[in-house]
Amino acid sequence: MVDSYIGKMLDSRYEILERIGTGGMAVVYKAKCHRLNRLVAVKILKSDLAQDEEFRRRFHAESKAVAMLSHPNIVSVYDVSQSAEVEYIVMELIDGITLKQYMEKREKLDWRESLHFITQIMRGLSHAHSRGIVHRDIKPQNIMVLRDGSVKVADFGIACLENSAQTLTQEALGSVHYISPEQARGDRTDARSDIYSAGVVLYEMLTCRLPFEGDSAVSVAIQHLSSIPLAPREIDAGIPEPLELICMKAMAPDRDRRYDSAEAMILDLDAFRKNPGVDLDIDPKDLRPEEPDEPTRPLRTGAVMAAAAQHHAARELSRERETGREYGRGRDRKYSSDYDRDPPRKSEGELSPNKRTAMITGVVIVALVAVFFVARAVFGSMDAGDKYTVPNVLGLTVDEANALPEVDGIFTINVVSRVYDDAPVDVILKQDPSENMTKKTNLVIDVIVSAGERTDTMPDGLIGKNIQVAKVDMKTLVTDLKLEIQTVEESSDDVTADAIIRTDPEAGATLKKGDTVILYVSTGPEKIPVDVLPLTALPVDKAKELARSLGLEVEVKDVESNEAVGMVVAQDPAGNTKANKGDTIILSVSKGPAGTNNPSGNLVLQPATFSLPQDGRETVHMVVLLDGQSQFDGNVNCSDGTTTVDLYGTGSGTVQVYYDGTLFETRTVSFDA
Repeated sequence: MVDSYIGKMLDSRYEILERIGTGGMAVVYKAKCHRLNRLVAVKILKSDLAQDEEFRRRFHAESKAVAMLSHPNIVSVYDVSQSAEVEYIVMELIDGITLKQYMEKREKLDWRESLHFITQIMRGLSHAHSRGIVHRDIKPQNIMVLRDGSVKVADFGIACLENSAQTLTQEALGSVHYISPEQARGDRTDARSDIYSAGVVLYEMLTCRLPFEGDSAVSVAIQHLSSIPLAPREIDAGIPEPLELICMKAMAPDRDRRYDSAEAMILDLDAFRKNPGVDLDIDPKDLRPEEPDEPTRPLRTGAVMAAAAQHHAARELSRERETGREYGRGRDRKYSSDYDRDPPRKSEGELSPNKRTAMITGVVIVALVAVFFVARAVFGSMDAGDKYTVPNVLGLTVDEANALPEVDGIFTINVVSRVYDDAPVDVILKQDPSENMTKKTNLVIDVIVSAGERTDTMPDGLIGKNIQVAKVDMKTLVTDLKLEIQTVEESSDDVTADAIIRTDPEAGATLKKGDTVILYVSTGPEKIPVDVLPLTALPVDKAKELARSLGLEVEVKDVESNEAVGMVVAQDPAGNTKANKGDTIILSVSKGPAGTNNPSGNLVLQPATFSLPQDGRETVHMVVLLDGQSQFDGNVNCSDGTTTVDLYGTGSGTVQVYYDGTLFETRTVSFDA
């Protein structure tokens, strides 16, 4: 079936090129913005749903939510259109795949990679939560992984303002494997609901499995409400304990016991990144539900059998006692007025209630006595057992420690975590218990070993980026490896000023702790000095020709003058001075005496491109004035680098550009009819 939108032009600006995805509410297309000459993603509400007021409301809610957000880890929204014919959102086009596809492709993620992804996810959520936006559908399918390893949170299709009412009470929001307990109950959600879902995503990245599985969505939702998943380290012992605690705290069934904000979780993630052996102030007991109905952790077999036997005996004893009481009440009712009668005869071989009770009581007493003697025998033999002194294994590799006579056949060396260290790989850095302690049971020595020197790779995608943006991208890497960043300026005809030309080392090279990274930054084209010629008293066309022959850009400014129309009456820079190739020379050209300028009064369109601030601001409020008259007033995204504004005027005029109320630039624009 041919898609009717392919090849269509929306609002005379966005040309639909191809379909790239379909969701529950909308279809996503790849499109070209002809105004800014860039590729974008256009999300169009499905036509059948566009007739439904509830779906239209949700689609508008997404537009409202994401339009408030601007963060490197959230998919950017450029434009929103709402009309009777078609409703769509214009977003940045992501060159990547979903986190779910990435996990399926990789099969198993290293915990370091999981840490890298979850940190970026939480940074995006922190920004959204700071604007009062709760995503409510965090799952790997809604996380985009870009080619450079960065991630962006996408699809705010069921997002809501934190303080707004949740109207979709009859609808299961989010995906059941990732929803928070309060979502499963239909309660009001808040930022902690997103934190729970992010915890489930981290759990899946670390263990390659979901915390809860079931035959139906209802059974999975019930487990979210009442169960505790298997701890990640019981699935993969190589997962560091602090990271496991972070994951389980995020997934605490009681939201008051979760992280109270995404920022709080980021602090623990950063502390762990800097020191994988960090002692986080998290008590695992606080992460359990108050009264779990169906704990997912089974008791050991012996404990199960003992508990079952005890329960069975108590139940039988209670039942016999109740039977005796009922029998007595029945006897009283039956013979209350006939005391001379004998009680009913019992059948042959049947025990009386009193005898039954006595027999069961005797069995229980015998069982308890047997348990007492068995326990005394077992613990007595343990008391009589040998005591072993814990040896010192610090500074040895695990293999060397296992080969020690005082370890071999006696103690088990258990590696609980690996941390980056200057010591060689597998060398033991810490042990528990410490040396010279004596032990009879649990002959295990938990050790933390060296993972070797911390290394990483030089990131790709820096070339062509603004130097300030590149430094922000490398901030985590610089902190982790304590890198030294140096910048060297070079001229370039191909790379714009303040953008990176090349790096040393190159992308993909191995970085070690303390390495120096050199970023070569463009200063623009090479400055070649030229002698400026005197151009006054020349016709403007001749003056332009001479100026351009020197490699200068020309800007013409019409001025009132008694000189002949079209003659140059002034220039800047002046004649017989120095300038550089590529510089702009302003020629003031006579338009005749006052009152003779542009008698027709026709306005001329002149697009003008302006540089945006690159000082760390994500967006700025931009105001453009032409001779004091407003030409543009709105917010722009600084990550675009530049923006183009259509100016309308006659002759020439003075343009002033303000960012956040501060004058940024003043220039003269000529309107050539």
